[in-house]
Amino acid sequence: MNWFKKSQITHEPLSETNSILYDERTFYNKFKQDLLEAKQEVIIESPFITTRRLEMLKPVFEVLIDRSVQVYIMTRDPQEHDESMLKQAEAGVRYFEVLGVQVLLCEGNHHRKLAMIDRKVLWEGSLNILSQSYSREFMRRIDSRKLTEELFIFLRFERLNIFKGKLDLL
Repeated sequence: MNWFKKSQITHEPLSETNSILYDERTFYNKFKQDLLEAKQEVIIESPFITTRRLEMLKPVFEVLIDRSVQVYIMTRDPQEHDESMLKQAEAGVRYFEVLGVQVLLCEGNHHRKLAMIDRKVLWEGSLNILSQSYSREFMRRIDSRKLTEELFIFLRFERLNIFKGKLDLL
């Protein structure tokens, strides 16, 4: 039997926290839905940005900015990429900056993959949100203000002085 042929995805939480696992085929539909429900803030950490993935997500980011949702993208400095990835990352950073998204360039082999939506929905896993193409990946969606704030504090995001303090309870 080939264990890797068929995904073992469940769409029902198995633990006490409200979390559900998604793979590269199921992630983007739910993630876009979560983004479109954002009211105040979206934080995305994705080390890579590709033109293909950005084209798919552009309409969602444009809606967020039109609704005055604060969007923050943390990504690897394009200068740390090879030639083909460098050009795509630079184009992605330019697009976000023109749109009004706050982009933070990270140095030193930045590799975290996560998203926080209104500090109450947390996505974390192995999938590069702004570049995933053909790889097998997973993301866990956690619906928990407490766990999202815990990670926000653990990553010391408050020291960046760009994020609002506590968000309004929604």
